Amino acid sequence: MNRRTPQIQFPSWLPVDPYVLLLVGTVVLATLLPATGAAAGAVGGVATGAVALLFFLYGARLSTREALDGLRHWRLHLTVLACTFAVFPLLGLAARGLVPYVLTPELYAGLLFLCLVPSTIQSSIAFTSVARGNVPAAICAGSFSSLVGIVATPLLAALLIGGTAGGFSGDSVLKIVSQLLVPFVAGRLSRRWVAGFLVRHRKLLGYVDRGSILLVVYTAFGHGVTEGIWHRVRPGALAALVAVEAVLLAVMLTVSWYGAKRLGFGRADRIAIQFAGSKKSLAAGLPMASVLFGAGAGTAVLPLMLFHQMQLMVCAVLAKRRSRDAEARAQDEPSPPPATAPAGSRAAPPAGRGG
Repeated sequence: MNRRTPQIQFPSWLPVDPYVLLLVGTVVLATLLPATGAAAGAVGGVATGAVALLFFLYGARLSTREALDGLRHWRLHLTVLACTFAVFPLLGLAARGLVPYVLTPELYAGLLFLCLVPSTIQSSIAFTSVARGNVPAAICAGSFSSLVGIVATPLLAALLIGGTAGGFSGDSVLKIVSQLLVPFVAGRLSRRWVAGFLVRHRKLLGYVDRGSILLVVYTAFGHGVTEGIWHRVRPGALAALVAVEAVLLAVMLTVSWYGAKRLGFGRADRIAIQFAGSKKSLAAGLPMASVLFGAGAGTAVLPLMLFHQMQLMVCAVLAKRRSRDAEARAQDEPSPPPATAPAGSRAAPPAGRGG
């Protein structure tokens, strides 16, 4: 996958991801001009094919060498997986007590799904690099999380969300296998033949990735608009959702940072664990939501879209703070004492003079 996510600074401390702006524009377009009738069926079919293509490319791009190298740091990867697929879901289940007083049942289903989505790759690497953490570990941790999530996210959703997720039914497992897992495996098997093509056309395929996700968003929200999504989600409910997600992100940033310290990880590893263990992938979550929630995907992806932009803004500030801390620690470290010549030996000549 293309691991560089372009960002603009607006203002200097507040990153605004241009792709998020495109997502918002797609939601507005779906609200004003949703596909209906035969057009809706055609757009839905194209979106299904786009999701299959997306996961084929995911499988084809996964480097076997990178995955094997990551096994050397298995404790770190297990810690990130525990944050992503254990701590996050437990917090999501705890939020069930907020229904219906703070969250509506539909938004809670989306929040719980958010807690089951795998971690990011691109932004985790970028922020780990800015904070002077263990970048190779962040690369492997994000890749492992995405790979595990293809299986873990649908299984956890079936177990924890079940039939209450507006359109989530027993045949979702079959949909996951046919639309996500089969293309992913096909991509892995064909990597030896298509890897060169993927490298040569990396930029173009990046547009295919993001265009596919935009199509999924348009399809989900377009269907949601025809079903009255904006009549069910009031401004007060959205404000409550943002507040709950802010608390969720703060808890995960704290747990991943101090939990890694208790486990004995060094500072560079703790940075990688914090940024990989506290994030959720919009690129992986949106296609999965379209398959798992069907008609209810419009409401279900709202929490994930909000959390995605929130994690970018907060982690950008945090990464810069970690970088400044690293600079201060380097300046505070005492310089090593000058080497002294052993007794009876001649001292080295001053710099700039011949021997």
